[in-house]
Amino acid sequence: MSLSILFVQILTGLAYGMLYFMIAAGLTIILGVMNVVNLAHGTFFLIGAYVAYTLVSKHLGFWLALILSVGVTAILGLVIERLLIHRVYGKELEQVLLTFGLTFMLSDAAKWIWGTDIQTIPVPRVLDFSISVGSVDFPAYRLFIVAVGGALAVILWLLENRTRIGAIIRAGVDDRAMVTALGINVRAVFTGVFAFGAALAGLGGVLGGPLIGVYTGLDGDILVTSLIVVTVGGLGSWKGPFVGALLIGLIDTLGKVWFPSFSMLVIFLLMVVILLIRPRGLFGREVAP
Repeated sequence: MSLSILFVQILTGLAYGMLYFMIAAGLTIILGVMNVVNLAHGTFFLIGAYVAYTLVSKHLGFWLALILSVGVTAILGLVIERLLIHRVYGKELEQVLLTFGLTFMLSDAAKWIWGTDIQTIPVPRVLDFSISVGSVDFPAYRLFIVAVGGALAVILWLLENRTRIGAIIRAGVDDRAMVTALGINVRAVFTGVFAFGAALAGLGGVLGGPLIGVYTGLDGDILVTSLIVVTVGGLGSWKGPFVGALLIGLIDTLGKVWFPSFSMLVIFLLMVVILLIRPRGLFGREVAP
């Protein structure tokens, strides 16, 4: 393999890693802050992608579709948290059953609305070109995804370390009872966190549409990958899913090149090794029950 091809594969791995980061960040925030096992998180990714596909098909443009789709998934997450999720706080089995059932319901609804054919969101015209890397052309859209993922990591860092809401969220992770005793409306914070996590998943769905397509079962595929990312990275900080997503993206991409027959095995081996060394993940820390 030439250096230019290897470099292109690394860039591809970074692009997929940033895509995984967008959904895994929301998943780890919800699980780390709210202690909610949300198995319907991948469905927000699917809904965001399908809504964007519909809007782009109606000639509204990619960027407007991106904004509206993220808004739709945020509102959907807010409604689900207000109507259902808040009823099962502290009940892990009920959370699993509820969100698992939501996955089937929302997936069937998406199948009924959009059908079972594989769809693709067109790459926005301004990014529909390639950049020469040695003897290989690399799509500019994938570089855009890398840039968006990097910007999101910076925003989450600023949110966590430089804002009042970030301090409240960090405190909620460490001692939820104390935050409540200080007079902070933890219920409102939880609703906002859940909606924000759903919005991140929707963002990943829209940006991932031109890269991986939109199809029935995508929610399950992306959820499995995201759970691996969260397991490897650990809970309690944005750094966990960021580093975990980059590792999984790179290993998955390079594994498909070097070990195509058992590339998924390499990912699970990485997860097992990290859990043996650090049971809470690379950047995981104990969260309040």
